Amino acid sequence: MKNKSKDDHIRISKFLSLVLRHSPETIRLNMDKNGWVNINELIDNANKYKNMHLNNDLIKIIVETNDKQRFILSDDRKRIRANQGHSITVDLELENKIPPDILYHGTATRFLDPIMKEGLKPMTRQYVHLSPTATIALTVGKRHGKAIVLRNYTLV
Repeated sequence: MKNKSKDDHIRISKFLSLVLRHSPETIRLNMDKNGWVNINELIDNANKYKNMHLNNDLIKIIVETNDKQRFILSDDRKRIRANQGHSITVDLELENKIPPDILYHGTATRFLDPIMKEGLKPMTRQYVHLSPTATIALTVGKRHGKAIVLRNYTLV
């Protein structure tokens, strides 16, 4: 039997990804231009419109234990937002940084031909996902089918 708590956390994490990265309107959530939402509003609306049974402690556990660090709480712990992967326009106020010499992109093999012809594109997201290691990129690519990893635009 699977761990019910782990399954619940995965289900809640997927729900948070949906409303914080793609469609806050699903639960009539007010999001500011930087992607922040009020945690109390998130809890109230998720419970009201989707019968999610969320609470502050559960959200904090999801944020702290998410393996990909998808979410972040504000310093006052009253707001939450997704860190990446938005298909809606948000300004994450990211700092420009010098990237490492090598970056990796994980994808499914079925996408390789278009990538080689047209290059990497964000598609429905704001940015192309690049990873600091091949291992992380492989994990990302597996979500979409048989995975392949590109390194600085060359096949690994």
